[in-house]
Amino acid sequence: MLRILAGVLCLLLVHAAEEEVTEARLLVQKRILNKFLVEGKDIIVDYNIYNVGGSAALDIKLSDNSFNPAYFEVTSGLLSFKLNRLAPGSNVTHTVVIRPLTFGYFNFTSADVSYRTSEDSQELQFAHTAEPGQGGIMPVRDFDRKFSPHVTDWLAFAIMTLPSLGIPFVLWFNSKSKYENIVKQFKKH
Repeated sequence: MLRILAGVLCLLLVHAAEEEVTEARLLVQKRILNKFLVEGKDIIVDYNIYNVGGSAALDIKLSDNSFNPAYFEVTSGLLSFKLNRLAPGSNVTHTVVIRPLTFGYFNFTSADVSYRTSEDSQELQFAHTAEPGQGGIMPVRDFDRKFSPHVTDWLAFAIMTLPSLGIPFVLWFNSKSKYENIVKQFKKH
């Protein structure tokens, strides 16, 4: 009896979940693709828009105001863009390359999205992207200190250790040469 009741309950849940969505529904994601955010080096920001609805989304406008022009320079792409149509079950990716002009902590807020849910609808649907949150821009000097090959440091280290290795070697080589000369003189006689 319990199995029959569980089976009927599962069928009802499946039937309720099959409710068809007829208007467009957008899932919008904002991602920062860099592992390290460094002052003066490019940051790649990726926007992904997915239409999971049953109809095409129209007049899609995405605007991102979280990158203040006083602190960030856009080197490639647009922070605000418009799409005329996005078919159901499809997606679009938009990439922007920005360059931070200064270091410090910045709040990377979500981008704003507006779209029409169907061709019949004149009403705009508003949404926000996923929010990356607060990110720290590292100074170039600190980044180089952590991740550069430190060639000059190793060269200075080699020069400073050369006397402590070279002087004992020269003394040993001189005494070895003297000993070999003495041994050669005894062998000749």
